[in-house]
Amino acid sequence: MKKQLILTFASLTLATGLFAQKPSWTSLFDGKTLNGWKRLAGTADYKVEDGAIVGTTVMGSGNSFLVTDKEYDNFILEMDVRIMDTTSNSGIQVRSHYDPAGHQGKGLVYGCQLEIDPSSRRWSGGIYDEGRRDWLYPVSLNPAAHDAFKVGQYNHVRIECLDHTMKTWINGTAIASLSDATDAKGFIGLQVHAISKAALAGEKVFFKNIRIQTTDLHSTVFPKGIYVVNTIPNTLTRDEKNSGWRLLFDGKTSNGWIGAYKKTFPEKGWEIKDGKISVLASEGKEGANGGDIVTPDEFRAFDLSFDFFLTPGANSGVKYFVTLEENNTGSAIGLEYQVLDDTLHPDAKLGRNGDRTMSSLYDLIPAKKQKRFIHPMGQWNTGRIIVYPNNHVEHYLNGIKVLEYERGSKEYKELVAISKYKKWHNFGEAPQGHLLLQDHGNFVSYRSIKVRELK
Repeated sequence: MKKQLILTFASLTLATGLFAQKPSWTSLFDGKTLNGWKRLAGTADYKVEDGAIVGTTVMGSGNSFLVTDKEYDNFILEMDVRIMDTTSNSGIQVRSHYDPAGHQGKGLVYGCQLEIDPSSRRWSGGIYDEGRRDWLYPVSLNPAAHDAFKVGQYNHVRIECLDHTMKTWINGTAIASLSDATDAKGFIGLQVHAISKAALAGEKVFFKNIRIQTTDLHSTVFPKGIYVVNTIPNTLTRDEKNSGWRLLFDGKTSNGWIGAYKKTFPEKGWEIKDGKISVLASEGKEGANGGDIVTPDEFRAFDLSFDFFLTPGANSGVKYFVTLEENNTGSAIGLEYQVLDDTLHPDAKLGRNGDRTMSSLYDLIPAKKQKRFIHPMGQWNTGRIIVYPNNHVEHYLNGIKVLEYERGSKEYKELVAISKYKKWHNFGEAPQGHLLLQDHGNFVSYRSIKVRELK
């Protein structure tokens, strides 16, 4: 009887996974040699010292990479990384590729990289698209993670690449989450960054305890509230849903939008096609075709994210705290995240100090933008507006914060008093309002419009 009970208990525990095996890890570095690795692109030196791979900068080289002979699709990768100085820079490539003809015949490694950035910017753990799209997940999107990486000591790095999702951690702190379908597989690489000054030659970066798990993989849930960069149009990841995000445009219908001052979606002037909602051109006349569209719902404190695509010379905008009480002609009144071709549209040169340029708070506060973070015409840009419960407001462009202000503050009221909005009593200070996509008479498309209410 005892023997039967023991067998029964054993079978039950195995069935329930109580005695399930721990994840199976494979070492990618034997601690003694560089077997299984090869150098690509640059000429930086890679050696094994005291059980670590040591990469050393050299003058006259581009970015150098020590990459795996094998390619990997779905995996969890862990290792320990050390950089000794804030002037250094490195990274870990995943699902990456090599073009021997790239970089003017010097060879080009391209693909997603976990950034190792000990500079004052502190973007370690962010996701950079080496040799291709530039920054995908700057750590400005997760400012609480800026101090996760420690200079001068080993830092434990974890990267999960599962299906379309890449997530990163440093020393147990969740850093970046990216949903992107560009690369399904590729090699893993250890970067030694190029240097521009001879004084930086000889700087070292250390990698050790490099291991990978390729079976029995399970995605780790990110903490709620951390922004997810999702390049797959009109979708939400599990982590986004857990954080309370919802789509305001399903990519197929006008559900969730009506015309401003109307009860239904405009019969003309807007087009829904190929996963985009687009305002059609009408000789640049504001609100003269289909007119603005708004959400029936009103919002108090929120995080709003949206992709926008400008045609050359186009003008539009995303407005918030729109009450529709003014019943004015033209575009409805509200605080506006400017959507504009700064190069060709004349509005960029009007106003004060550039406060009518892309991602500015229109006619009130100019956006401070670096050119490298503005995607050119023909590419999608991502805008973001955060209104906190305390009325602190932030505008972002492609992951970079470009302005902030306090709605209703003395400084805010002073700006309104010298703007085109001075005639509207308590402009932009309503406790809640609609969200709006503007018809300014130019062809502009939107997609991946999503919102999360804040409390």
